[in-house]
Amino acid sequence: MPNKPEQEQPQQLQINTVDEISRGRYSNSLLVSHSPEEFILDWLLNSPNGPHLVSRVIMTPGNVKRVFEALKVNIAQYEEIFGAINVIEPVTQKFH
Repeated sequence: MPNKPEQEQPQQLQINTVDEISRGRYSNSLLVSHSPEEFILDWLLNSPNGPHLVSRVIMTPGNVKRVFEALKVNIAQYEEIFGAINVIEPVTQKFH
């Protein structure tokens, strides 16, 4: 009887960081610009005082496409477990 191939175990990735970065940042808006060589993702926080830049990430087009595919897979998994994500249209997102 042939040996069954072992199931691949996900590789664990050791990430070194400082506390400020590991706490993360909240963003509720994204501005995307691009050139032939790079995408610039400006993560913003829209607040009553106006938008504030939270973080800027510059990526190659290939890496952006890989992130996009990973997000599609993870959104599908999330919705399978928790149900459909309700997207609120930006027009209704107002501060009081």
